[in-house]
Amino acid sequence: MKQAIYKAARGMYNSLPVLISAILLVGLANAVVPKSFYSYFFSRNLIIDSFIGSALGSILAGNPITSYVIGGELLKQGISLVAVTAFIVSWVTVGIVQFPAEAILLGKKFAFYRNLSAFFLAIVVAILTVFVVSFI
Repeated sequence: MKQAIYKAARGMYNSLPVLISAILLVGLANAVVPKSFYSYFFSRNLIIDSFIGSALGSILAGNPITSYVIGGELLKQGISLVAVTAFIVSWVTVGIVQFPAEAILLGKKFAFYRNLSAFFLAIVVAILTVFVVSFI
């Protein structure tokens, strides 16, 4: 038990710099980017918003911890839940930045189809998640 608590505390301590930097970057973006910028990109259309969210998450890939912080801030800015959900899912599953390394290790064809299917499945998951959450 002590060992598990120690490992969990160490993991939290190691992830603290990443969380703090994500919070600072989001704060900087909130100060610099006006709210009208977000409404320009997101149209409140279920399909288009999920597509844009998935595209942004694919390009700006990262780890799950920071995606929750950024996703929460996007929700505060008035971005729809479906766009934020698509963003978070694709942020973790699609890797445009990591594509060259993945192509070398697993093959170009596999890497391409895996990223393509993850992109579209992020849209499907986002729409289904928001649909299910609307019933709760």
